[in-house]
Parts: sequence; structure tokens; C-alpha cells
Amino acid sequence: MGRFGERIGVFEALAFASAVQALLTFAMVLAVRQSVSGYVDAARQPPWLWLGGVMGAFIVLTITIATPRIGTAATIGLLIAGQLAMGVVIDRFGLFGFERIAISWPRAFGLVLLGTGAALSLHR
Repeated sequence: MGRFGERIGVFEALAFASAVQALLTFAMVLAVRQSVSGYVDAARQPPWLWLGGVMGAFIVLTITIATPRIGTAATIGLLIAGQLAMGVVIDRFGLFGFERIAISWPRAFGLVLLGTGAALSLHR
């Protein structure tokens, strides 16, 4: 995505990749379910549940922008560390209706190690 964004523009690359993804997943839903009623069901859900699509677009945008600047390893490392950190926050506070899970020392230590590894990957 980083190279694609450099060639055609960041937002153009994001839009094109999203269109390809939409077409492929639509075809998969149609092939597997032999119906697209799931789209109607999704539209009836609370809008906050649609945030997965927003976050997916944000992640692809981040990869498209960051990869040419800091490299693939650093980009992926930082994204994974950020997702794990957000997962810990979601678990800790029971956000989005999930069960609350305390931050134990192994979880905290793992998060620190992953964050340290992601930060170290920034050095060339």
C-alpha cells in the first residue's frame, strides 16, 4: 500500500483498495451465503458497531502513509503494539459490552515488551 500510495496518491490508493475489497467481499458473501441479506441486517445495527469499517480504513490509511516513511517492519510493529494496547484498554474497562479483564503483570509486561520492540524497529 505504501508503494501504491506513492505512485497514485495516498487517498486514491486507499479508495481503490477499499473498492477492490468491497467487490471481493461482496462476491464472497454472495458465493458463501447465496444472499446479501446480511447487508440489510448490518444496516439495522447500532451505528457504533460500524466503527470496525472506520477503523479498518484508518489502518489501511496509516499503512499507506507510514510504510514509505518508516519502513514496513516499523509500521506493522507499531500497528500491532497499538492494537494490543487498545485491546488491553477494552478488556480493562469492559468496553463495547465485553467482560472486564484486569491488567495482570504478564499482560502489562507483554505490552511493554511489544511497545519496546516497536520503538526499536524505528531505528534503521
